Amino acid sequence: MTRSPIALAARCPPLTRLLAAGCALLLGLSCNGLGGLAAPGARGGLLNVGSRAAPLRLWLEEAGRGDPILFIHGLGANTYSWRYLAPHLARTHHVLSVDLKGFGGSDKPRDDAYGVVDQARLLATLIRRKGLRGLTIVGHSLGGGVALALTSHLNLTEPETVARLVLLDSIAYQQPVPLFIELLRTPVLAEVGLLATPPELEVYKGLVAAYADPGKITLEAVSAYARPLYDPGGRHALITTAQNIIPANLSALTARYPTIRQPTLLIWCAQDRVVPLWVGRRLARALPNAKLSVLRSCGHVPQEEVPAATLGLIKAFLDARAEASPR
Repeated sequence: MTRSPIALAARCPPLTRLLAAGCALLLGLSCNGLGGLAAPGARGGLLNVGSRAAPLRLWLEEAGRGDPILFIHGLGANTYSWRYLAPHLARTHHVLSVDLKGFGGSDKPRDDAYGVVDQARLLATLIRRKGLRGLTIVGHSLGGGVALALTSHLNLTEPETVARLVLLDSIAYQQPVPLFIELLRTPVLAEVGLLATPPELEVYKGLVAAYADPGKITLEAVSAYARPLYDPGGRHALITTAQNIIPANLSALTARYPTIRQPTLLIWCAQDRVVPLWVGRRLARALPNAKLSVLRSCGHVPQEEVPAATLGLIKAFLDARAEASPR
């Protein structure tokens, strides 16, 4: 079985070893070890979504058979974000988890094309090259914004591609950004901060801002999200994505939301301080066939903070749509 480039990192950075030895004292982390990061049973590899002359490779993990589900992670994350959901859904579906350009095991070119629409175009190419139809797209946070742009685009170009959407605490409208993203959007300060601060501490601060209960943050999660930041391209991608997280053409994107008629499940955490619940309520009104489910006891990352409840909602949504589909 091929494993993610992140999972293949046999030696942890020195700070990670230090945190492993004293994490309870230093950060109050749950010390659950540093095992492999790819989803159990997943096959992984790099898929070129560029050209032969100018390749751009995205890390893609696949598992299971059946109707396809594509997972799209949020800012600073990677396929590890779906570790609690992907193995269960792969029992009945063909599950694909992708690292966006610049994140995880994907290529990290030092260019400026890290906006929502840029990522959506690359995923449209991935979908075409994989021949996916009747697709369920699951997007979290930034990945939800990418999913909305991607679905809107595919509805115009390949209308049979996307069957349904699941959006978790998704970006969608103009809103204040939390402090940790605002710092990443600040010229010079962002570069200096990421160079001066160990990636593990930067990731931990981001997770503290996202989780309702920081006690649920594990050392393994910190390590999984920190490793790509040891690559200069990874730091560039994080900063450039944060700077472009509010698209210049946002009004044009939001104007197309009512054209997305696919059945859509919106899952939101009641305590989300990153993308507040009002965004989910507004999005539920804009999408013609959307249902909003609100979860308690979580902040911005329901698939990690309350995975059982999140999985239950997604499975019920998929099962209901399967029963409603013509045989």
